[in-house]
Amino acid sequence: MAARGRGGAVARGWVARAVAGGSVAAGSGGEATLGQRSGAPPRPGGEAMPTLSENVLFGMGNPLLDICAVVDKDFLDKFEELVKKFKVEYHAGGSTQNSVKVAQWMIQSPYKAATFFGCIGKDKFGEILKKKAEEAHVDAHYYEQSEEPTGTCAACITSDNRSLVANLAAANCYKKEKHLDLEKNWKLVEKAKVYYIAGFFLTVSPEAVLKVAAQASANNKIFSLNLSAPFISQFYKEPMMKVMPYVDVLFGNETEAATFAREQGFETEDIKEIARKTQALPKANTKRQRIVVFTQGKDDTVMATENEVTTFPVLVSDQSEIVDTNGAGDAFVGGFLSQLVYDRPVTECIRAGHYAASVIIKRSGCTFPEKPDFH
Repeated sequence: MAARGRGGAVARGWVARAVAGGSVAAGSGGEATLGQRSGAPPRPGGEAMPTLSENVLFGMGNPLLDICAVVDKDFLDKFEELVKKFKVEYHAGGSTQNSVKVAQWMIQSPYKAATFFGCIGKDKFGEILKKKAEEAHVDAHYYEQSEEPTGTCAACITSDNRSLVANLAAANCYKKEKHLDLEKNWKLVEKAKVYYIAGFFLTVSPEAVLKVAAQASANNKIFSLNLSAPFISQFYKEPMMKVMPYVDVLFGNETEAATFAREQGFETEDIKEIARKTQALPKANTKRQRIVVFTQGKDDTVMATENEVTTFPVLVSDQSEIVDTNGAGDAFVGGFLSQLVYDRPVTECIRAGHYAASVIIKRSGCTFPEKPDFH
């Protein structure tokens, strides 16, 4: 799932501004955004960027310590030898944590605009993960337990090839009643105005996902979910569809969308039609219509609103510059969220998503330079 581009669309509660070649159906109140109803007063152009509060963005998922190493051809599946034999780099990883990390990088200031919850072990890798999240300026509050070690994802790089070996371990041990339900933690949930959880977390704590989603919906805040992988739609269909009425923004790629459509009996393989039918699924908070965003690697990104389905060309990258596309999907979401917290038009959210993904695919792992160059 790689980088993406431009266009526009609109409908009640989520009005998009037209950009370079995009189409737009205007609402009655001028330029509204994802966080406004149609008819809300537009923000004057050219003013200084609004100030965000800490913890405005909330993410919850499976935290993994990414361990990257360039290995020799003789290195087989000896994961425990990786950190002893090779020079390694550590990064705070896992799908949702990657996305909130990218969002925080795009936001820059204030630090800790993004909050993250997940489960780790009380061990060396857990301490490294906490340090790496802090370095990324993410306000990570981990549930720490001793039964399982901190989850890891080993990235073994040989020449142009990259093999990923994930071990969820502690990430699978998140307990809603021992972490999310605690007053000090729940206050951080309530403080946010935009929420993002990858579908992967439905395999760990569907009750935690549902509690956050319902809270967001009841308070007219924005809850976003990612389809994450085909197996989620297949084998975790029941918890996913319990959460779906609360979803304001749904992300996915073309493969995940196709599987979701088959599981839902949509009887179509056309991605635009899948997006349209997904957008129209029942919704709890009728003050906001659902937005569906499907990425397709190098092909156009598809966005469905209540009124139309729009496509957005991706940013073109020279093939020789592409290093690693593994983190591009997470980066797209992070870029999108970085503008969503500012209440920006959805066209800007998608443009930021494309920008972030275009940066990440030129680097190894979900990493980025010190500051973004997004205007």
